[in-house]
Amino acid sequence: MAMRPDGFQCGECGWTTAKWMGRCGGCGAWGAVAARDAPTVPPGQRPTVPSAKAVPIALVDAAAADRTPTGLAELDRVLGGGLVPGEVVLLAGEPGVGKSTLLLEVAARWARAGRRTLYVSGEESAAQVRLRATRTGGLADELYLAAETDLGTVLGHVEEVHPSLLVADSVQTIATDTAEGAPGGVTQVREVTSALVRTAKRRGLAVVIVGHVTKDGAIAGPRTLEHLVDAVLSFEGDRHNGFRLVRGVKNRFGPADEVGCFELGEGGITEVPDPSGLFTHAHEEPLPGTCLAVSLEGRRPLVAEVQALVAPVPPETPARRVVNGLDGARLAMILAVLHRKARLALGRFDVYASTVGGARLTDPAADLAVAVAVASGCVDRAFPAQVLALGEVGLAGELRRVPSLERRLAEAARLGAKLAIVPAGSRDTSLAKAPDLGALKVVEVATLAEALAALDLRRGAPKEVVPVE
Repeated sequence: MAMRPDGFQCGECGWTTAKWMGRCGGCGAWGAVAARDAPTVPPGQRPTVPSAKAVPIALVDAAAADRTPTGLAELDRVLGGGLVPGEVVLLAGEPGVGKSTLLLEVAARWARAGRRTLYVSGEESAAQVRLRATRTGGLADELYLAAETDLGTVLGHVEEVHPSLLVADSVQTIATDTAEGAPGGVTQVREVTSALVRTAKRRGLAVVIVGHVTKDGAIAGPRTLEHLVDAVLSFEGDRHNGFRLVRGVKNRFGPADEVGCFELGEGGITEVPDPSGLFTHAHEEPLPGTCLAVSLEGRRPLVAEVQALVAPVPPETPARRVVNGLDGARLAMILAVLHRKARLALGRFDVYASTVGGARLTDPAADLAVAVAVASGCVDRAFPAQVLALGEVGLAGELRRVPSLERRLAEAARLGAKLAIVPAGSRDTSLAKAPDLGALKVVEVATLAEALAALDLRRGAPKEVVPVE
């Protein structure tokens, strides 16, 4: 006689229900609710004697959690200074973005420092990994390599090699006999990760796990996977561009909003300690439709250039709004504010807005730069010098102050910006703490209309641009 299920549970978030449902009532995932077997252990167990006694927190030795640098300063920046013994890190990214190349470089630098490293590959053979290590200069005496997909065998390698760092590439390819389902399934991924976490905590072993992502960009596997690990890093980049970002999503031992910058090339992956120059273009002479913005990624200011092109369309053709590196909904809101508050009718014009160098601007502080670039392209008027615009644009046309303005302005001044348009009241708060800005002139404005007037973008519009009466 078959055992009756003890209710049903979602494999993504753990939500339970008494009857089966096609869609989870907790996270909304389809097809994730499955039967849950009755517990084999009764709930009322007798207490057992602990193997180690609880001690006051002040008596715990904090030296056991000292960080060890990975050898890549940009990755250490995201991790908070390095890897902690027993820490488990999940690195997720799209296929081909360079996850294996990055971690092979980390493993090689860790091994060159005299620390034993075990790199387990479940997607490539040992010979394939060896060829990539030769091409990228990742050979080291203390770097051990194994091509395994069985969890028990992987743990056996750990017991035999005694590494201080384990790289598992990837968790979706490793399977265990103690869990049902195919490799990469919800149950398998949860059980494999749990076993690696237990091993890491027991041995003080730093573990880095490679994870896949879905077509929507989310980390593949159960949602509990992100709760099991200590840190979650997202590896981002465009396969048509060599620039890569490692973004911290979760970090129990450091900041969770830092970003590390890398460049992927034929010789492997290299650090980019000063990425601002990649997102700007030095024009020989000023061009209309361009403006500088400064996005704050964690504690790092990144200067990016916004470009906009405004072109009239025939009456029978609908206007298009095309963005690259910007939020399309945010651009639509900015165009509406320009229409109502700046008296620029853009309904019969195509608007193309883009960033330079593959940068992605999601910071609301870039709103004013987008608006200025669109207005400049609309009236076809260039600026006499490099102009930086910082401020969040409200629906009433007002400009709101942005955080860490002094760091943004200092970075822009270092790269040679000449004029900065900032929200009114910034001089009393952020600018009071700003360092010497050199030749950078700062102008405060209260509204979007005042910002355009300060840049002389409200007069001399071409005949094709129809002001709103």
